[in-house]
Amino acid sequence: MTTRILFVCLGNICRSPTAHGVFETLAAQAGADVVVESAGTGGWHVGDPPDRRATAEAAKRGYDLSHLRAQQVTAADFARFDLIVAMDHSNLAALERMRPIDSETPVELFLSYAQTDYDEVPDPYYSGGFDLVLDLIEEASRGLLATLARQG
Repeated sequence: MTTRILFVCLGNICRSPTAHGVFETLAAQAGADVVVESAGTGGWHVGDPPDRRATAEAAKRGYDLSHLRAQQVTAADFARFDLIVAMDHSNLAALERMRPIDSETPVELFLSYAQTDYDEVPDPYYSGGFDLVLDLIEEASRGLLATLARQG
């Protein structure tokens, strides 16, 4: 059975498209039956490609983000996806506020799947640290893939 996963950050140009590209690549390598998308809780960058710094850092490690374009998460996404994964507590809270009353779709922090001292993926847009973000996303992606494999 295909698992549909949505990765969510604020603007969908740094963290969530990186998670989208990394997880999609690692899932394909593992033969996992998944469909992956990403979105932002804000709509400022809808239609834009990922941040050039995120794209460049991902490319250094063999991940291609060039086909991705920012989109904004909607209430309908709760019915379209089996799992919604937030990059930080703020986006997790925003997702819970927009959750339809009848939705039971799990919404989780991405780093709950990682063995790290961080509890959320830091936003590198202003402060940099795209390499750290990629490290955390790779770790959490491997953890999420392992969890999906255990679930069968």
